[in-house]
Amino acid sequence: MTTVEQLGALADHSHAVITTHQHAGGAYPASPTFSAYRGYAWLRDGGFTAEGVSRYGDVTSANRFHDWVGRVLADRRGQVDDLCALRSAGATVPVDRMLPTRFTFDGRNGSDPWWDFQTDGYGTWLWSVVTHAERHGLDLDRWRPGIEVAVDFLTAFWDLPCFDWWEEHDEHRHVSTLAAIHGGLSAAARVLGSDRAAEAADAARRLALTDGVRDGHLTKWLGSGAVDGSLPACVVPFGLVGVDDPIATATLAKVATDLDVDGGVHRFTADVFYGGGQWLLLSALLGWNLARAGDRAGARRHLTWIADHATADGEFPEQVPDHLLHPASRQEWVDKWGPVATPLLWSHGMYLILADELGLLT
Repeated sequence: MTTVEQLGALADHSHAVITTHQHAGGAYPASPTFSAYRGYAWLRDGGFTAEGVSRYGDVTSANRFHDWVGRVLADRRGQVDDLCALRSAGATVPVDRMLPTRFTFDGRNGSDPWWDFQTDGYGTWLWSVVTHAERHGLDLDRWRPGIEVAVDFLTAFWDLPCFDWWEEHDEHRHVSTLAAIHGGLSAAARVLGSDRAAEAADAARRLALTDGVRDGHLTKWLGSGAVDGSLPACVVPFGLVGVDDPIATATLAKVATDLDVDGGVHRFTADVFYGGGQWLLLSALLGWNLARAGDRAGARRHLTWIADHATADGEFPEQVPDHLLHPASRQEWVDKWGPVATPLLWSHGMYLILADELGLLT
């Protein structure tokens, strides 16, 4: 059985993995070696990773990441102004003109084809940077130019269909995306005093709770009946519904029933990516929510499962193949992109978050 000391040591090692691989310019690489991710940083992955580092107490590393995002977004002030002007004029804005979901370490758009229009990362970063600043008593003015760009972009385009957390289904509006937008804009509205951000955050919440609920639980996208492993984020940390709300309780229960096997959480039942394995970061996300709901034993179960799936070097992969949903699909991804991403910094960041929730960070 994994001991408290071992769990704490893995937290220390997770911090070391993240900071060792942090780029000199501040970006957190998604994965330093995985073929499809190498050379890129995501706002979504990095926002959660920065939260873990901030909780660990490494203010400098988290600041460097937020500085990097702030510069990347401030540099796109003119682009966002142009996009917002088109939207205000009623014009259809081509998706390929939108801000991307990932950037190179020097802040450029990537040249490799990708499923780029994803708005959740901008909401996640807003939530992350505000939470970090409030935790450590920091002056948000150092990130204000980037924050204002993200707010303008989201308030203009929050309601458009886009790719989800998994770079899929851009024809839908995804409940986890709406939750990230709600969480980010609510945080920004609080610190900026922006009525526009608050109104958009409330509109995103109302839409999700009107068309994104089935049988009392939140759904993968509007009009769907299925759930997704990302849905617990609608409760904690993004606050689309409160921890004690019956919708939150039903959502966590449905995710656990449909996607949790022995502590490892799948993305969704139709997942064929690398055969549809169990994702460490989603196990941490569900555990985080269970901890906030008062189920510390359930949260500890997920933390232990994650710890038990570290490599011999203490690295956390993106997913593991213990319980594949579609095993016949695994080899095609191995042939295309090589072994599963290891380490995935987002996995390490989420481990730090859950370890902190359980009081294991020193």
